[in-house]
Amino acid sequence: MTTLPLVDFLDDLKDPRVERARLHSRHGILVTTILAVIYGADSWTIVELFGRSQHVWLATCLALPHGIPSHDTYGRVFALLPPEALERGFSRWVQSLSSLLPGEVVAIDVKTACRSHDRGWAAEA
Repeated sequence: MTTLPLVDFLDDLKDPRVERARLHSRHGILVTTILAVIYGADSWTIVELFGRSQHVWLATCLALPHGIPSHDTYGRVFALLPPEALERGFSRWVQSLSSLLPGEVVAIDVKTACRSHDRGWAAEA
């Protein structure tokens, strides 16, 4: 399987919004959410905060002419998306990544990435 950008695997997801109500791109919403969740976001408010804090970097690879959507926009879009199609696209993307590192495991420790530790007790994440 060829490795392609994440957005290519999400092309099967049709935009469920009415065309006149599409201020933010579908790809921008999907990719920002996936990256935020990998980072540890567990609510639409945190997804929005992640997007705002990473806006400069995200804008280098995503079209974000209207900035980062509100948490309400993220919630509305994902409420309308068919979860099976999102899962299918994401799974195909992850499988394509596995061809880059055959036989290796890539662990993502979100607690460490988010600097979750207790300095007072010298406890690691």
